[in-house]
Amino acid sequence: MLAMNKLILFLPLILLPMFTFAYIGPGMSGGVLAAILGFIAAFFLALWGILYYPIKRMLNKRKDK
Repeated sequence: MLAMNKLILFLPLILLPMFTFAYIGPGMSGGVLAAILGFIAAFFLALWGILYYPIKRMLNKRKDK
């Protein structure tokens, strides 16, 4: 019963639109962009690091024959 009363009290607050005046400056965008590029670069560098030596070894064996 008590939970229902709280729900009735807070339901209009949840459903009514509230305006927030927030500013996300260019510094935040730069940080997000750097993080995304960092994750992408880390993924491709890890992939390169895993695949480089086996491919290089295979090409050297092929060239020696």
